Amino acid sequence: MLPVHAKTWGFRPNPAVAAEIAALDAERDCQRIVHLLTAYEFPFDITRALEVALFYTYGSDTVSALLDRTGEFRNHGQKRYDDTRLLIAHFMDTGWDGDVGRRAIARMNASHAHFRIPNDDFLFVLWTFIDFPIWWMDNFGRRPFTRHEQLAWFTFWHTIGGKMGLRDIPASKAAFDQFVDQYKRVHFVPCEASRRVAEATVTILENWFPAPLRPLVSPVVYALQEDPQFLRAVGATPSPRWLGALVRGSLRLLGRLQRHVVITAYPQTQDSVINRTYPDNRYAIEELAPDRLRQAEAVKAGRTEAGASAVERQKA
Repeated sequence: MLPVHAKTWGFRPNPAVAAEIAALDAERDCQRIVHLLTAYEFPFDITRALEVALFYTYGSDTVSALLDRTGEFRNHGQKRYDDTRLLIAHFMDTGWDGDVGRRAIARMNASHAHFRIPNDDFLFVLWTFIDFPIWWMDNFGRRPFTRHEQLAWFTFWHTIGGKMGLRDIPASKAAFDQFVDQYKRVHFVPCEASRRVAEATVTILENWFPAPLRPLVSPVVYALQEDPQFLRAVGATPSPRWLGALVRGSLRLLGRLQRHVVITAYPQTQDSVINRTYPDNRYAIEELAPDRLRQAEAVKAGRTEAGASAVERQKA
């Protein structure tokens, strides 16, 4: 039975979590380490880092072209956001060995199978999931990832990439960084699809706040995107320097606070996170996909069942 940790004194992070991580093997035990990082050590920060990572993928002209063509962010933005968040959260929490994690990965792969997605695009998106949490902890977290944790994080996502059927996944973080530098030279170009998908996503975020605060959302979002190649690709104006300093300074202060006070549930689970699309978390993992894809799958399943029935009748 794996241990469940409690806050120290009812409000402080429990040092036993970091101690357990340090005692585990970074590669063999990467699923448990990622659970401990996401549920206890950095639940707020990893969520924010992955949101920034997904936004960064819009810098790619080919990634954005597909997202723009489906119209999901434009027409069903909140559901698209929640479906993606839930699938990723499920297999980060339970890994690929548990039933929930296996089903989440299967659902994700089934959705991707409806599209012809270049392997390089998959690799680029996978890299953002590896890189941005490490970058976030270095800059804003209560502490940086240790080298041990970075290796576990990389190993976890490298394995997820294999389970998605990706080819030629770079074997190290340094090699992956080099691949992405080359990828960006080709794909980070000004693109109307990138601009539209970025604007649609900002609209999703604006709807989380009262109307008077919504004009602040876009400048704050872009204050966290410091790559000029990305800003040019999505046609965004860099946020004022003073705002960038304010946003980053506020996040650093929050990181210092989190060294002493837990600001989220402990452990944080899907039941403790606001779910706008599925109130009270009433959903099945197999439902976490665009409606039109689920309808196409239902039609295909019906044809398969009809074909099987016909074969059985012929045998009879």
